[in-house]
Amino acid sequence: MFSRRSRRPTSPELAAAWECLDGGDVPGALRELRQAPSAPLGQVAVVVGRAAGAAGFDDLREAAKALAAHPDRVRPLYDYGYACVERGVSYLAIPALREALRLAPESSGMLRELVSAYEGEGRHQEAVDALLARESGLADWPDRYLLVFNAVLAGDLELARRQHARLPAPDDEVWLGARDRQNLVLERAGRAGAVSPLDRVDLRGWQYVMGGTVLGTLSPFGFEAGMTGRYAWMQDGHEQCLHGLLRLRSVLDAAEVRPRSVSLLPDRGSRILGLAAAEVLGLPAEPFEAGREDTVVIAYDLAGTARADGGEEVVGQLFHRVPGQVLHEHASCWTDPPAVAADSVTFLHQSVVAPWGERLLPGPDGGVETGEPDARPEAEIAAEIVAADPKPEGGDGETPPDPVEALADFVTGVRGTWLRGDRARLRSSGPVGSSRFM
Repeated sequence: MFSRRSRRPTSPELAAAWECLDGGDVPGALRELRQAPSAPLGQVAVVVGRAAGAAGFDDLREAAKALAAHPDRVRPLYDYGYACVERGVSYLAIPALREALRLAPESSGMLRELVSAYEGEGRHQEAVDALLARESGLADWPDRYLLVFNAVLAGDLELARRQHARLPAPDDEVWLGARDRQNLVLERAGRAGAVSPLDRVDLRGWQYVMGGTVLGTLSPFGFEAGMTGRYAWMQDGHEQCLHGLLRLRSVLDAAEVRPRSVSLLPDRGSRILGLAAAEVLGLPAEPFEAGREDTVVIAYDLAGTARADGGEEVVGQLFHRVPGQVLHEHASCWTDPPAVAADSVTFLHQSVVAPWGERLLPGPDGGVETGEPDARPEAEIAAEIVAADPKPEGGDGETPPDPVEALADFVTGVRGTWLRGDRARLRSSGPVGSSRFM
């Protein structure tokens, strides 16, 4: 199984990961392990245990050590899988939990942990398959609820509706919030399905179904190459900021929402964009106050808001909806979603550089260099946004046409279900996949 001298795994699939650890590169080792899903579990556990030890994750290191010693026993398999899920490496948990469930097929706890690992990786169809394989033994809460949840995220609304109809009211009040959110998801799906195809490339439709978010724009690059409307890396500009604000204005008009103010969040980026939004929408700008009604709360990106002084508390206050309050996020990260799901988003990205950030610029030798951030007063930058040319980028010609009229028609069709419920974090990319950096 291992060479006696170094305990180095003998599986060739694991050689690259081991070499990364020899060089002190734990993230690199984890990336290599992602490419070896069929390597022997006992040997994988040795590599994971070494990586966990280097990272200071003693719980995972101990669980991996136990699995390496007994890769055919249920308890070490489960403990290792659980620790992997807790440490954010669900892809490493899945083979171990699948094997544990094979050895203990009647264990509901094993099934739920495997489903959790699938969810962590966005592998919702596999979660559905695992639950359906044991449908006769499912408890309504949480198992059948999880079946509905994952069926929606796998894009199978017919199955989701059928299973949802079988769910009684939960006996335990801990599930009441989940039930209400699921009711709203399926209600949104009904409205969105009447005005949008909800197919495997309908990014706007599915963002709305999953989180109640109206997506203002689609990336004009790489649609047919796997991006399907999302950005990977984005260097933002004043023009895109204005374009997003004009789309927000169209969304509000189509939804017949009439805010009375713009609320400014505490981070610099959101204050800049908020001042520009106040000009575009013709509204007064005021510092954010929890509980203020009939206002548009403007965030450049909510992750940036959370990093500001007091920002985490402010973002937490946005979880529960206030009457007439609309939360707009300009740049929303889809691979590491913010703590709350905004009501309106201009675009989805994996990595973004703000217009006032350290931007990449042409260097004097023909190369690329990083420029200094724009330190001018916030009002001055906001004025440049308002004065910018809002014409969208031309793109590569592969993204389907997305005129503002189509956005307004979508909002008109779904407005009866918009701005309802809480703003629970949207953890999955859902049925519309996109390529991403690892």
